[in-house]
Amino acid sequence: MGFKYNKRIKLGKGFGLNISKSGISPSYRTKRGSLSSKGYSIRTGIPGLTYRKPFKKSKGSGCLILLFILLSSTSFLLLLLIN
Repeated sequence: MGFKYNKRIKLGKGFGLNISKSGISPSYRTKRGSLSSKGYSIRTGIPGLTYRKPFKKSKGSGCLILLFILLSSTSFLLLLLIN
């Protein structure tokens, strides 16, 4: 059994960066589940039970990362303007 490493850096309002052995991936969390560049998961309400679905590898999969960057930069700028 190998070692695992996982760290989440919160960026605000559910947005964050997940850092692990396989790299860095952006994600968005809500009460119902989470969405990341690798797939999505839905919480069932039963402790320890979630449904996970990975995205298929394709040429156009970078679109989600671009969308996350745009949304996170917009929310970051809004937070700066509010304060």
